[in-house]
Amino acid sequence: MYEPKIFTKPLSISFIGAFFTILLLLLITPILLWAQNTTISQPRPTDQIIAQVNDHVILKSDIDTDVRTYILQNRSYGQSIPFSEALWFSFLENSVENFILLEKAKIDSVIIPDDRVNRAMDQRIQQLIMQAGSEQALERAFGKPVIQLREEFREDFREQMTTEQVRQTYLSGVTITRPEVAEFFESIPKDSLPTIPEQVALSQIVIIPPAKSDAKEAARFFAESLRDSILVHGIPLEDLAKRHSDGPSGPRGGLLPLMGLNELVSEYSAAAAALTPGQISKVVETEYGYHVIELIKRIGDQIETRHILISVNAEELDDDVAIERLISIRDSLVEIPNLEFSSLARTKSQDPMTKVTGGKVLDPETGERYIPLNRLDANLYRTVLLLENVGDISEPRAFTLNSPQGARAYRIISLDQRIEEHIANMDQDFERLRNIALQQKQLREYTQWVEELREEMYIEYRIDVPSASLSPQF
Repeated sequence: MYEPKIFTKPLSISFIGAFFTILLLLLITPILLWAQNTTISQPRPTDQIIAQVNDHVILKSDIDTDVRTYILQNRSYGQSIPFSEALWFSFLENSVENFILLEKAKIDSVIIPDDRVNRAMDQRIQQLIMQAGSEQALERAFGKPVIQLREEFREDFREQMTTEQVRQTYLSGVTITRPEVAEFFESIPKDSLPTIPEQVALSQIVIIPPAKSDAKEAARFFAESLRDSILVHGIPLEDLAKRHSDGPSGPRGGLLPLMGLNELVSEYSAAAAALTPGQISKVVETEYGYHVIELIKRIGDQIETRHILISVNAEELDDDVAIERLISIRDSLVEIPNLEFSSLARTKSQDPMTKVTGGKVLDPETGERYIPLNRLDANLYRTVLLLENVGDISEPRAFTLNSPQGARAYRIISLDQRIEEHIANMDQDFERLRNIALQQKQLREYTQWVEELREEMYIEYRIDVPSASLSPQF
């Protein structure tokens, strides 16, 4: 008969490790859980409670799953991470910390609104669709429709967003002064100062080519003809959707199970909400194409619908329009004195991620303004090589927009600054040094803060060490 132990000083947890793990699991858990559940069939031991934080219990199976997912994910990247007790305990401590933050969220009345959760879910689902190749491929992998996936993972998302908001609220209050950065820099041995590779600061203006007018007209005409087939000839929308719809719901007869109006694109939800059950909408245009919608039922702010989606052929985009617009913008920047690239980026660019910052391109790994040349993607690297002087602006070049749809787009690039390779110093690298010093200070103070929160809560550990049987067999 075992005796549960209450550790007054549990294993210390790394903030950076915990934060990385949370983001990592948020990114890859769904697909890898499906993979592991379809490839591992050995019997599972009886589950047990291994820890408790106030009223929250942590199950052995949950930690096993997280560790297994982490190992699988690294294996998919060609990295072999062996199972170890230290690894297993780090995931246990991450789970304890998350529940501590959830309890802190209750105290501080931190609530993540449904619309934020839904937007995050939509973005995550779109990322998974891109990873899987298509929505149909994603649904085949999970064996269930996307609508059901949203429902199953929504509360997990809410918890993760809640803990992250509590964490970020605390961290935003940790600041650092220039003397502290200087002290950090002076603590680095001179012979250990890193060599900073050549870096550039860039801005962009992006134009997405519109669909050719005849392609849009053809898609709308086909959608109108299908609507006529339903209304005039009595052909069920369900049958036409199975034969003609471009949407992932096509094989299901266009069925979209009960969904909140705020979970659908605004044009679709507005048209569907105006219908009575059994009624067919006019052709509705959304960012995805043209829809013919049938309302099946409505319960409060939720609707169940069928629809046919006729999308515009992505190959029939008018690239010339995008190129000509960018050439015109570039000519204006070259010929008109004092016309700022950032001003035109805010008003003309069609990339929502960069237009709000005046077109500034940030390092996707660090979020920093200055990007080492060796971290530029191949497309951007080739463009930058042709820019010799600060202020030069490239010719329009095609690229794939960083968006859930991965749309083809065109852009012009401005070389705002170039910093040659050099030994790190306070003058040229203050922001980089400041970020590193701030992260270290945040880590120290965050760790101390979590330890203080532990003292305010009931935390019980019911195990000494993980058993040898925890090691996953793959």
